[in-house]
Amino acid sequence: MAKPTIVIALLLILLGAYGYSQAEPKEDTGKKSPTALIPAFFGLPILGCGVIALNPSRRKHAMHGAVTVGLLGLLGSAGMLPKTLKAEEVNQLKLISQGGMAILCLIFVVMCVRSFIAARKQMQEG
Repeated sequence: MAKPTIVIALLLILLGAYGYSQAEPKEDTGKKSPTALIPAFFGLPILGCGVIALNPSRRKHAMHGAVTVGLLGLLGSAGMLPKTLKAEEVNQLKLISQGGMAILCLIFVVMCVRSFIAARKQMQEG
């Protein structure tokens, strides 16, 4: 599961970089909002955990840490989607960023849970 974790993390980082590169600067400050980087902020610790999980003796703890961050990312991004969709003018970039993050985190959490269940069954069998 370490390599798929690294792939998901890199996709989250790319999503955050894309969102930030496409974001419009704020009118009052002329600067882009760092909130566009939120997917990358979740991708970085997942990436770190994925790299640590390449070491078999540290894999279990690293993957539990990664899935915890992924679950928080899923809850946060999916929780914000209704608010984004209810806005008078739907911001397409925000929708892509939040929706993409929710989908990536959902896929990651499901993959991790399935992996944890398979590992538990394998451990119980022998």
